[in-house]
Amino acid sequence: MSLSKKYDFAVIFSVKNANPNGDPLNSNRPRITYEGLGEVSDVCIKRKIRDRILEKGIEIFVQSDDRKIDDAKSLKARAEAAFGKNLGGQDIAKSACEKWFDVRAFGQLFAFKSSKNDDSAGVSIGIRGPVTVQSAFSVQPVNITSTQITKSVSGEEGKDGKKSSDTMGMKHRVDDGIYVLYGSINPQLAEKTGFSDEDAKVIKQVLPKLFENDASSARPEGSMRVLNVFWWEHNCKSGQYSSSKVHGSLVVNADGSYILKNLDGLEPEIIPGF
Repeated sequence: MSLSKKYDFAVIFSVKNANPNGDPLNSNRPRITYEGLGEVSDVCIKRKIRDRILEKGIEIFVQSDDRKIDDAKSLKARAEAAFGKNLGGQDIAKSACEKWFDVRAFGQLFAFKSSKNDDSAGVSIGIRGPVTVQSAFSVQPVNITSTQITKSVSGEEGKDGKKSSDTMGMKHRVDDGIYVLYGSINPQLAEKTGFSDEDAKVIKQVLPKLFENDASSARPEGSMRVLNVFWWEHNCKSGQYSSSKVHGSLVVNADGSYILKNLDGLEPEIIPGF
């Protein structure tokens, strides 16, 4: 059973003294736009959604190395464990959508080279998913603080037995910011992957808990918090309004408060953060 209606959603979250999404091409500084707005990439957000869903005991294909629940050392190994070595010899798209939540939600590109002892050309299968998530951006430009880190104990001796340098590197953080992310669930694409209304409920359940069990040195416990989730449930597959108009009906202020513009016949369910 596929999706019976269109859904849109939005999440307001706060960042305080944390690095919500470091940029590896910029010394892991928090991502910002040219206008100085803080940014959290859609890939980062989908990673957190996947992790929260995996914690619910639902099978996920793209598992992170520090959270995976199987012995697969690569996506190809995980796919082969599920469908056998000859991935190109069967219709794995349907089976993958049935088995893994994130494949039928976000889609997936299965592009694996053949092994040395295999004469096949490998497999390349693209699946478009119905759930799209935009990058999150801060409401106002953010201030980034950079701190030099030192260590109290040397990792190894320097030359002539002298103590090696105490400097370890730099840590960067966003001092304070309110961010907003938007997403949609498309019924037409859901027909191809089998994404259902029950699956949509799972997305709805994990969004308020987006940053639970996600702490790290860069994101200490409590430094990132979901304030509110807005869930629009249309009454038909085509949607009562475009996603652009629905998302534009939410106006978020710098303090996290918000204004909802009226959309006749469509009001969001407002869910407080966990």
